[in-house]
Amino acid sequence: MSARPARACAVALLAALLGALLPATVAQAADRAVQGGRLDWGIKSSFQSYVTGPIAKGGFTLKGGAATVGGSLFRFHSAAGSYDPDSGTFSASFSGGVTFQGHQKPDGTNELDMTVSRPTVKISGGRGTLYVDVSSKAKDTGAVSNRSQVAFATLGLGGIDMKGGGTPIALTNVPATLTAEGAQSFAGYYAAGTRLDPVSLSADVKAPAADPARQPAASPSARPSTSAEAPQAGGAFTDAAVDWGVRRTFREYVTGSVGQGKWTLAEGAEDGGALFRFPQGKGSYDGGKGVLDAAFAGSVHFTGAHLDLKLAKVTVKVENGKGVLSADVTTPAETKPAVPLVEFDAKGLKAEGALATLTEAPATLTEGGSQAFNSMYKAGTEMDPVSLAVALDATAQLPALPDLGSTAPPADPAATATAPAAAPAAASETSSRTGLYAALAVAVLLLAGGAAFLVVRNRRTSAAAGPEAEAATEADAADAADAGAEPGTTPASGPTDAR
Repeated sequence: MSARPARACAVALLAALLGALLPATVAQAADRAVQGGRLDWGIKSSFQSYVTGPIAKGGFTLKGGAATVGGSLFRFHSAAGSYDPDSGTFSASFSGGVTFQGHQKPDGTNELDMTVSRPTVKISGGRGTLYVDVSSKAKDTGAVSNRSQVAFATLGLGGIDMKGGGTPIALTNVPATLTAEGAQSFAGYYAAGTRLDPVSLSADVKAPAADPARQPAASPSARPSTSAEAPQAGGAFTDAAVDWGVRRTFREYVTGSVGQGKWTLAEGAEDGGALFRFPQGKGSYDGGKGVLDAAFAGSVHFTGAHLDLKLAKVTVKVENGKGVLSADVTTPAETKPAVPLVEFDAKGLKAEGALATLTEAPATLTEGGSQAFNSMYKAGTEMDPVSLAVALDATAQLPALPDLGSTAPPADPAATATAPAAAPAAASETSSRTGLYAALAVAVLLLAGGAAFLVVRNRRTSAAAGPEAEAATEADAADAADAGAEPGTTPASGPTDAR
C-alpha cells in the first residue's frame, strides 16, 4: 500500500472516531443555569458606622427583599446567571438593595443619599469583578447620578480554582477593592484602591438539561396562585399573600446577645429572609373603589429573654388609600384579638391583569401596636413596609419569596476565600472527559503507528523517523488587584475608617 492511501485511511478512521465521541464533549461543556442563592456583603462597615454615627445622624433602609445578617452584613438574594464547570466562568446577579441617608437638611432632604442594589459577580480567566446599580448624590456638588451595573470592585481570587465545581458554588470572604469607576459612583467618599468589605456568596447550579434551548429554567420571580377556582362574584378572591418583616431592628434584637431568642413560624407562614409571608388570603377586593378586606393564614412566635409574643390570624383592610394590618396578639398573660398593629400607605394598590399588588408600602406603628410590643416602640414608629399580592383569578401568579438557595456560605469572619467544592457529579464528568481524551490519544497513536508501519514497509527505508510531540503549557491567570490602602486622611464631612 502506498503512503498516501495509508494516510487517507488513518484520517478517515480518526474522523469517524472523533465524530462519534466529540458531541458528548460539547454537550458536557454547555453552561449551566445558576438559580437561587445569596450574597452577603457589608459594602464598607466603616461607612455604615459613619452614616449611623453622630456626624451624619442617618441610617439605612433595605429594599427588594434584602436583609441584614451578622453584625454588619447585607444579604442579597435570588441568584440568577450561569456557570461553566469546564472553564470556571461564573456570572450571577442578586436581587435587593440598601439605601444610605444622612446629613438631613432643614427641608427634609439629605446631603448623603446613596442606594446600592443588584450586585452581580462575574468571574472569568482567574479574574473577578463585582458590579452594582448605584444611585448617589455627589458629596461636593450634590449632583445626583444613576448608573446601572457599575464595575464597582475587583475581587481577589488568588488561589481559587473555579473549574469543576458542583452545587452550590460557595465563596467565602473574598477580598474586594474599589475601582476607579466605583469610587466615582461612591459619591466621592473613597478613592480607587480603597479596601471594601469582603464578599461571600452561595449559588445553586442546575443540572444540565437535555436541550437547554428548548427547556428554559422556570422563572424565580413568581409562583402560581394556589387557587384553581374561577373568579367569584362580588370581587371575592381565594388566594393572596401579605409580606411584612415586623421591624428589622426588632428581629435583630430577638436573635442578638440581649434577646437571646428566635422566632417560630407555623400554620403556613413562610420566612423570606427579611420578611414573613402570611399566605392563603381570602376576602374581597373592589379595584374601582380601592377597597380590600382580607384574612391570611400563618403565625409568627417570638421568644427569648423576657420575650414571648405571638402574632396570628393576620388581616388587612384598605380604604381611601389607607391600610391597616391587624393580628391576634398572644402574650403569656392574654390573647387580644384583631389588634391594629400598623397603618400603611395603600394608594399604590393597583390591579394589573389578574394580579393586584402593593409593593413595600411605608408603615407606622399604631397605639395598639405599641402596647402589643410592651411599649418597646412608641406609636408612630416606622416599621417594616407592607407588600400585598391578590390573585384575582386562577391564572394569576403570586410573587415568589426571595430564593436564598440551598446552602449558606460560612459566616466565620476569620475564614479565607475558598474555591467551589466539586460534587460527585462533577467528578464523574471530569473522569468521563479524561477517559474520552485518553481514548482519543490511544486511537491517534494506533492509527498513526499503523500508517507509519505501512509507509515504512512499502518504502523499505532503513531510517525510522517518528513525529515529535509538542507539549502545550497553560499560563496562570493573574489575580485581582491587591487591596489598596485606606485613605490617609478623611474630611470632617466624610466617613472615617473604624478598622
